[in-house]
Amino acid sequence: QVQLVESGGGLVQAGGSLRLSCAASGRTFSGYAMGWFRQAPGKDRQFVAAHSWNTGSTYYADSVKGRFTISRDNAENTVYLEMNSLKPEDTAVYYCAAALSLVGLRKMDGMTLWGKGTLVTVSS
Repeated sequence: QVQLVESGGGLVQAGGSLRLSCAASGRTFSGYAMGWFRQAPGKDRQFVAAHSWNTGSTYYADSVKGRFTISRDNAENTVYLEMNSLKPEDTAVYYCAAALSLVGLRKMDGMTLWGKGTLVTVSS
């Protein structure tokens, strides 16, 4: 069974840092684009960051550029999201996602695989 399991969420003060991890199991994710999304209470799920398997390029939402870094360890089938200079508006459930198409991933299409999410709360 293919699974994406996020960890590393928690409560942090504004200006602090957290590192989220997403462990993939059930298959190798070689060839998959991997990404992070978030959903704040009462809001739609939104794109945060993505890593392209094909090019190794990374992509970020404007709201997190310069503060968040996505990386992946292919040997461990794990993707990370390093979050620095956190703000209260970063509070959300963060979801890991995987898709064969980077375009499909960013569009959150029907072929995207999802984890169950991890809660990040940033206090002011």
